[in-house]
Amino acid sequence: MMSRNPTAAWRSGTLGVPGVTGGNDLPSGPSGDQFRTPGSDGGTGPGNATVTVASYPDYPSAQYAVDFLSDNQFPVERAAIVGTDLALVETVLGRMTTARAGLAGAATGAWFGLFIGLLFGIFTVGNWWAVILVGLGIGAVWGAIFGAIAHSMTGGRRDFTSASSLRANQYAVTVDATFADQARQLIGRMNWPGQQPAGAPG
Repeated sequence: MMSRNPTAAWRSGTLGVPGVTGGNDLPSGPSGDQFRTPGSDGGTGPGNATVTVASYPDYPSAQYAVDFLSDNQFPVERAAIVGTDLALVETVLGRMTTARAGLAGAATGAWFGLFIGLLFGIFTVGNWWAVILVGLGIGAVWGAIFGAIAHSMTGGRRDFTSASSLRANQYAVTVDATFADQARQLIGRMNWPGQQPAGAPG
């Protein structure tokens, strides 16, 4: 059974999965890969002993800590942000009816119709704006029809809209053991009241 103590798990070399802490949505890196494990790009990995140098209750704090390390010439390719106790949370935004589905479809169709109208309007001599309006109108009408039909076909099995997010309870900044002392010294300069040094009781 896996230990629920994040510090113990990280010190034993167990790889974590990046996540979002305390109600923050899971962030994406520049590549858009949200589930890349530490060490996949040459940083901390299974062959390197890692040490937790600080832990935070939210992702922005951990991100700021790593940015602080980077600003102070720390080799951040040897660091990782690890989230634990992940949970998928689906937030219900409101009730979905056939009418609302039609309106949403109309909005989507209007954008598509506007694009088509602009495309044809470029090659039209004379009332090019009329072509744009016609394209927008046709797109909105067909979008509303398809939106309403698509919702009706669900048979009432999902009469609500929602947004999903991946969340976690804790974030830790881990580094290769050989760089742990340097990282601790740099992070110690930040003097954040909410910061918990590695190994400190929670």
